[in-house]
Amino acid sequence: MSVYLGIDIGTSGTKTLAIDERGKILAEAAQAYPCYYPQPLWSEQDPDDWWQATVATVQAVVKKAKLKAAEVKGIGLSGQMHGSVFLDKSGRVIRRALLWNDQRTGAECDEIERRAGGRKKLIQLVANPALTGFTAPKILWLRNKEPKNFAKLAKVLLPKDDIRRRLTGEYATDVSDASGMLLLDVAQRNWSKKLLQKLELDESLLATCYESEQVTGKLTPEVAKLLGLSTDCVVVGGAGDCAAGAIGTGIVTRGKLSTSIGTSGVMFVHSDEMQFDPQGRLHTFCHAVHGKWHMMGVSLSAGGSFQWFAEQVCKDVAGKDQDIYTLLTAEAEKVAAGSNGLFFLPYLAGERTPHADPLARGCFIGLTLAHTRGHLARGVLEGVTYSLRDSLEIIRALGVPVNEIRASGGGSKSPLWRQIQADVFGQDVVTINAEQGPGYGVALLAAVGCGAYKNIEEACAATIRVVSRTRCNKNAAKIYDRGFPIYQGLYPSLKADFKAIAGL
Repeated sequence: MSVYLGIDIGTSGTKTLAIDERGKILAEAAQAYPCYYPQPLWSEQDPDDWWQATVATVQAVVKKAKLKAAEVKGIGLSGQMHGSVFLDKSGRVIRRALLWNDQRTGAECDEIERRAGGRKKLIQLVANPALTGFTAPKILWLRNKEPKNFAKLAKVLLPKDDIRRRLTGEYATDVSDASGMLLLDVAQRNWSKKLLQKLELDESLLATCYESEQVTGKLTPEVAKLLGLSTDCVVVGGAGDCAAGAIGTGIVTRGKLSTSIGTSGVMFVHSDEMQFDPQGRLHTFCHAVHGKWHMMGVSLSAGGSFQWFAEQVCKDVAGKDQDIYTLLTAEAEKVAAGSNGLFFLPYLAGERTPHADPLARGCFIGLTLAHTRGHLARGVLEGVTYSLRDSLEIIRALGVPVNEIRASGGGSKSPLWRQIQADVFGQDVVTINAEQGPGYGVALLAAVGCGAYKNIEEACAATIRVVSRTRCNKNAAKIYDRGFPIYQGLYPSLKADFKAIAGL
């Protein structure tokens, strides 16, 4: 038997799964770890926590599936994008990693645009504008704010690529994850020498780029023994979590779009050619499909907004044997579409698409004495979905075809939230048989890298299929079509106020 592992280094924890050549999941395991928030809008994690979780979950999967070392042929890596692992020349971590939702680098984003010759020129160089979550601003922040640490800096790796380093000893990345560093020439699928020169950064700081299915190394003897695997086990390029999740849901051909609601929310559409939004509202990155690209819009606090509402605002509501999420969803289900004129802006961690504003704030708007907790809960679900529609409208306006919307992530597990998505988007939403997302996607990439399939399109066709369809309710869609322009107008009305609030 040939087995392939997918390891996903997420924000809340690491998940590992094992699949056979037919794509059947043999075992899976997860382990959580903390985030640190030293200051408002800062977000950090300890890379050692990722490694400990990786070791524990791989060992657990090997044990659960009763795998022999020789059976595991390859490993695919996925992980939260944009995070910065700063290493010294001995490979030691210099400081905790700055994460994708960290918002401290506004000044560095301005510096990057200035050095590049303006926002338009920057987009021409790397297909994207400078955003606070990206990696390049984090490197400049280290140089500007922690010069002693910057003086020690020898390598900058993304989260999953630090796990690769520990597994294989290799400094490597893949083009999909590298696209989110704001240092990659996305059209040419390699580092932008022009931008690096303008930023006065040495290319030696960066890892070697690979396509997602290409082999980047093999397990070291020490790690193979620790994990119960073989030194013949290869590690492929893998992908950033968004591209990996798209592979895991079969978004590998024209016309397919995924809507993924986890901590963040992502609208992801496949593109055979490199297309980009001239205004820089959408991201254009290399896809994990060899030689292809994708466009992506990101809402920073999607499932995170509902989690905040449930665990911070309503944590004492549920009884001993009640699940707070089940309770709130049941209350929300009793509320009519539109939440009786209540709107929620899900900007609890600032916002990326389409506003690129780290100072944006979350808020309820339209509250009256008639509103109940159920209205608030449904308002959160609708507000998050409106934020995803912001991205969908840009994709449609650019002429990118969207023939099928596939829902994944935690939001896809709720029938109510799937229905709200179908109604807000004005289009049926389907789910597929593989619900594990990024981990499943990179396990398939490992299978391709080991020769089980000739390419990822063949792998997805053989293993992924649609299993449910949520029909768009035309009456509800009309309500949301009236509400959406109001939602869109709220941010421009409040933008100056958000900035003033941030200055308090």
